[in-house]
Amino acid sequence: MTKPKILIVDDEKPTRDVMAKILGAKYDCLTAPDAELAMKILSANPDTALLITDYKMPGENGVELIKKAKGEIPTLGAILITAFGEIELAVNAMKEGADDFITKPVTDINQLEIRVAKAIKTTNLERQVEELQTKLDAKFALEAFTGNSPSMERVYSLIHKVAPTDANILIEGPSGSGKELAAKAIHKASKRSKGPFVAVECSALPATLLETELFGSIQGAYTDARDRAGCFETADGGTIFLDEIGEIDAQVQVKLLRVLETHTFQRVGETKDRKSDFRLISATNKDLLKLVSEGKFREDLFYRLNVIDIRLPALKERPGDIPLLASRFMKEFSSANNSNITGMNPDAIEALEKYPWPGNVRQLRNVIEKMVILSAGPRLTIDDIPNEIRYWNNSSSGVSAPPQAFPTTKLSSNTIAQPPHEPAAFNSPSLEENEKAMFIAALRSCGWNKTKAAEKLGVSRRTMHRRINEWGLSE
Repeated sequence: MTKPKILIVDDEKPTRDVMAKILGAKYDCLTAPDAELAMKILSANPDTALLITDYKMPGENGVELIKKAKGEIPTLGAILITAFGEIELAVNAMKEGADDFITKPVTDINQLEIRVAKAIKTTNLERQVEELQTKLDAKFALEAFTGNSPSMERVYSLIHKVAPTDANILIEGPSGSGKELAAKAIHKASKRSKGPFVAVECSALPATLLETELFGSIQGAYTDARDRAGCFETADGGTIFLDEIGEIDAQVQVKLLRVLETHTFQRVGETKDRKSDFRLISATNKDLLKLVSEGKFREDLFYRLNVIDIRLPALKERPGDIPLLASRFMKEFSSANNSNITGMNPDAIEALEKYPWPGNVRQLRNVIEKMVILSAGPRLTIDDIPNEIRYWNNSSSGVSAPPQAFPTTKLSSNTIAQPPHEPAAFNSPSLEENEKAMFIAALRSCGWNKTKAAEKLGVSRRTMHRRINEWGLSE
């Protein structure tokens, strides 16, 4: 059985050698003459169970050493050795993190062994609690996800493997598939879980504002600039999540590459370097390799980001998870709205499973919320399914939908229509054609208000603009 490690720090060599000899039978004793060397030893031996340190030493004193050492190893036990008559000092030391104190000269060997054993027992209990908490965090971090499809099982497995590391992670997947949820799950299951989780939506800000958001600024750097910390600074000790990383421009890409290589940065308008201990998780719904080949994204940055790649499947790729997701959202919104919804009829579930969900899990969540709020209860039925989802299933299976489902002129807020000059019912359209039809119908029914149309479909406004540009749609 491995002996617990003890670090004995005293500037008097005879004292530390005698203590090491006394305790060496039961413990693996390391020694150091001052706080500086002690910290180096602790860094190299993070499994050290107990620090025994004299108060008066050259350089930093014992109390300062305990405080710094506990910052590096929170579960480290600490005993301070003080001169007789310094009881008040010892009490203050315990407020700073010391677990016990012993007065000089140390003559009662039996008492020393008892105090050391007690301190190490406490340390072991704290470490067991911390390990258990880490395991619980890792388990419950994935509660935000629902699904038992093979593709999601692979995602869970990857998250469990990579969370304890500090590797950079790139999460790929379509909008609404849960990329930020995955990033939060990784953070919660990591050793950084007690640190901050800082999320940045890269596509929401122009390049100049994004640079300030990431790196901070100093007063006078530009008009109205003030001293403020950026997200990398705020994420010190935790995780920074850069969503839609493919949207950042070339100048910010260069600065981001430097931060990843050195973990140092400068605030906008500043010349001195600042350091941050962060873990980076980024996400994209674009093909970054394609952007690299087109010269729109730096290849060296891509490989820095993509140490570990996690791909989240689109909801249409895992239809078997839809009943589980729908059940979870139904319970969530029933509770939030004091509804008495107890379940969902099979035909309603089947309709949800057949729909392609262009807005993915986010869209499904919005639809279930709407159904719960508007339903008379106690069960959700096919009549509670929004028309655009019900009638899409009819048309996609070759069954003619009711005339009002595909009007070619005036549209109600809950109907889906074909583009102009197309027949009301059609045979075996592609998923993209159906998706395009849904977007056109939503835009028409909302008077081409892109924000309202995006909300209606359960997609982001950014996705709405991207689809409009891809398909060349115009009012």
